Amino acid sequence: MKKLLFILFIFVSLFSSCTEENAPTEETQNEPNKVLLLKVDYLTNTFQGGKETTYAENSNSFTISHQSVPATDFGNIKLKYDEINQILFDGDIIWMGLGQIHHPQNMLTANQFEAVLTADVVFPSTSFNHILPQSNLSNNYNQVWMAVQNLVKVRQYLISNPTGVVHLYLYTPSVGVGNPADWKWIILMKN
Repeated sequence: MKKLLFILFIFVSLFSSCTEENAPTEETQNEPNKVLLLKVDYLTNTFQGGKETTYAENSNSFTISHQSVPATDFGNIKLKYDEINQILFDGDIIWMGLGQIHHPQNMLTANQFEAVLTADVVFPSTSFNHILPQSNLSNNYNQVWMAVQNLVKVRQYLISNPTGVVHLYLYTPSVGVGNPADWKWIILMKN
């Protein structure tokens, strides 16, 4: 009888510790609403930098819409965080020219992001969402992801929001006889 009670006690202890570990803590419930924007070179899949932005408005979901002006001469693309009505990205698209990113400003360079020291590879538990996919271009999301998956910030976001969607947008500031060397993958994640 003592063995049975002891086994039952261990089982209950293990069960309760697992559920407490998976339950959101007060610390994670009170985290500010943050979005991580990362920039990766289209041709080389090299991480080039990014920015983390904190928003006063909170939201449990993360829907991105786009507002675009086609590049007949001078075009533009804006990516908006719908739930809180905030612009995440704003960039020119120039026909036979080269546009620039207007928002966000003051992006950190790649060497300002800390990387993990381990060789493991992590992927989001959900699929990638490509904003405005272009079927005639190379859209190998795994190669793009490999450029950022080793960043400490990316892993923090994956832990903080394990079912969060990773959004990708291929920013082409030069179109017409555009130069793919100017193009950038924009990766957006919410904590």
